[in-house]
Amino acid sequence: MTWGSIDLNADLGEGFGRWRLTDDEALLSVVTSANVACGFHAGDAATMRRVCELAAERGVAIGAQVSYRDLAGFGRRSMDVPPAELAAEVAYQIGALEVFARAAGARVAYVKPHGALYNRVARDEEQAAAVVEGVLLAGGALPVLGLPGSRLLAMAEKAQLPTVAEAFADRAYTDDGALVPRGDEGAVIADPSEVVERSVALARFGTVVSHTGEHVGVRARSLCVHGDTPGAAGLARRVRDELEAAGVRVEAFA
Repeated sequence: MTWGSIDLNADLGEGFGRWRLTDDEALLSVVTSANVACGFHAGDAATMRRVCELAAERGVAIGAQVSYRDLAGFGRRSMDVPPAELAAEVAYQIGALEVFARAAGARVAYVKPHGALYNRVARDEEQAAAVVEGVLLAGGALPVLGLPGSRLLAMAEKAQLPTVAEAFADRAYTDDGALVPRGDEGAVIADPSEVVERSVALARFGTVVSHTGEHVGVRARSLCVHGDTPGAAGLARRVRDELEAAGVRVEAFA
């Protein structure tokens, strides 16, 4: 039986200069969408160019992973950025990546916030509106990737941008469908077998077991496997193989 399809995304290009965090080449042989760091939490011009070229060669959709300006904190520190400034910085990041995507014969296909910005715009309408303004400022009706029920997706829909609900294979959830904060114990699922099991349940049934053991509905079109976890490429391969074995098509939403 076929259970429909799901996109498999990962955060890529998370390096700077000679330092590399993600195994971009290996992950791009597995995922269908690449969330490419645009220089504010990680990434630089040469890295963005390289990842865009690799993604285009493999037919992987290129997404702009926009962030607060926080290289030292890897974009995981919440910041109070004025809305107009945040909108401009989001547009700046998308525009930078678009140059390299076009040079590789592709285009930026969607936008996804990173880290603290991702969590902030799930609940903060003003910051969510600023991100949406930045997407519009960059031009084109780019799809916005985010948590189901988030303020970000609500504001994107209000602006008539396409929205894509996302789930996380390797993050713990609260009973109300939010992500457990990274600083809390058990926020990241470390057991590969559990990550695979949760991935299949999310794709087939739209549910995940919360940190208290409750079954929570999480309807998503895209599934994220973090690229900065140890053995990320091997884990992503296991997830994809098990999804396909369960009758789920793995394909890009964009």
